[in-house]
Amino acid sequence: MQINNLILINPMTSSPNSPTSFSPRHHHNHHHRHADSNPLLPSSSAPLPIPPHVAHESSILLHSVEIESSDSPGVAVPPFSWKKLWKFTGPGFLMSVAFLDPGNLEGDLQSGAIAGYSLLWLLLWATLMGLLIQLLALRLGVATGRHLAEICRQEYPFWAGLMLWFMAELALIAADIQEVIGSAIAIKILSNGFFPLWAGVIITASDCFIFLFLENYGIRKLEAFFGVLITSMAISFAWMFVDAKPGGKELLDGILVPRLNAETIPKAVGVIGCVITPYNVFLYSALVQSRKIDLKKKGRVQEALNYYTIESFVAVFISFFINLFVTAVFAKGFYGTPLAHNLGLVNAGDYLERRYGGGLLPILYIWGIGLLAAGQSSTITGTYAGQFIMGGFLDLPIKKWLRSVITRSCAILPTVLVAVLFNRSEELFDELNEWLNVLQALQIPFAVIPLLHLVSDEHIMGSFVVGTTIERISWCVAGIVIAINGYVLVDFFISQVHGFMYGTLVCLVAASYTAFLFYLILRRTLLITPRFHGFHFLPQ
Repeated sequence: MQINNLILINPMTSSPNSPTSFSPRHHHNHHHRHADSNPLLPSSSAPLPIPPHVAHESSILLHSVEIESSDSPGVAVPPFSWKKLWKFTGPGFLMSVAFLDPGNLEGDLQSGAIAGYSLLWLLLWATLMGLLIQLLALRLGVATGRHLAEICRQEYPFWAGLMLWFMAELALIAADIQEVIGSAIAIKILSNGFFPLWAGVIITASDCFIFLFLENYGIRKLEAFFGVLITSMAISFAWMFVDAKPGGKELLDGILVPRLNAETIPKAVGVIGCVITPYNVFLYSALVQSRKIDLKKKGRVQEALNYYTIESFVAVFISFFINLFVTAVFAKGFYGTPLAHNLGLVNAGDYLERRYGGGLLPILYIWGIGLLAAGQSSTITGTYAGQFIMGGFLDLPIKKWLRSVITRSCAILPTVLVAVLFNRSEELFDELNEWLNVLQALQIPFAVIPLLHLVSDEHIMGSFVVGTTIERISWCVAGIVIAINGYVLVDFFISQVHGFMYGTLVCLVAASYTAFLFYLILRRTLLITPRFHGFHFLPQ
């Protein structure tokens, strides 16, 4: 496999693989392309030059993996090749880490302890919904050679782009706090309490330097590192699963037979609310550009979409089984017991040890290894996502290492304060986690709605625009996730918001939030035109 030199992806121009530069939406409004024009084919105009300071400082650097020689025709989609599938393997597994972060693991263990096996069917369908959103993100990135954040900056007005950036950063910080705390808890478990939570937070903060170090040696090295972490999670939680010996009949029944009652509804909402991590949508649209694809060759673009889709299915379903292992272990051990409603990340290891005992390798330490792998992998992907979110939306002339430090500091400083202030109370940690989940739920529409509009826009996607059927299914999925999170938010604020002044402030913020949400939904309605049904696959 050949690894090329660094590729500069500049937000103001097309990717290095793109045949043309793309201009913001207001240019499209004045110069619409003809119906038979294809934005993926070469333009008669030359690409815009990249200013030297932008090229060297504000661009996001990716190491490109060479797929094949540039002299191949690229008209038809080549036959399937295991060797090529291996070359495309990597970005999907980095994306799947968001399905396995400490926040998701806490949702799994609480779901298993309170609802038993009865919500496994919902875990499966929630995973499928999250996969659909990620498939749209990879389609946007591959077909345009740009990632979601930079396209949003170019397609939306300045004030709207700034708001979208602010929302994405809030979601990233909220997720990062949970991920860093999860790593700190794992470090405390594995050190037998030697390192307090705040020290674990400081240790975890070093992951941004691991990220910078590995990325300098190529994207494949970074992907291999994540492969080790995901493998560690899979082995750890599979070990726990085998040790717990959950019933196969109950597992199969929970996956195939939908069940829901008043007691399990809150946990069901939590399961669905965790499937889409806002920053991960931005991240995956950028990660897929790490493979060198000539956008002038439609067959090669479709080939990349096909291989990435296969990889995404495999990676996401591996994450599904890891989540299933965690849910099943806690369902077997704690469902129907008085401890079920008291479980959280902080005390889960202690309760596991009491329930399942020691052995050759105590389950407490197996849990700690899996939790550490989950926390470290998710915090590094959070750092990676921060590069693209800040670079894409703001296009600031900042060097990569400084951008990484700023992104990491935004999460580490509040996390240290959280670790110090909340260390003495598990209840406070649980309450903080609820607020962080609410904060992330608020941000989901601001990643998903722009994505759905963009992949449905022929001016941006060309012949790779999604069809009407897929678009409708995607909007239904987005509507379900947004409605469920809306229910969570309303229920949460009704129980938590008290007092006239506080209530008035919350109402004003909610009104502004709703107005911006409707703006995003309705802004591009008039641009939608009739299309074919399903995804467009090129003829062989």
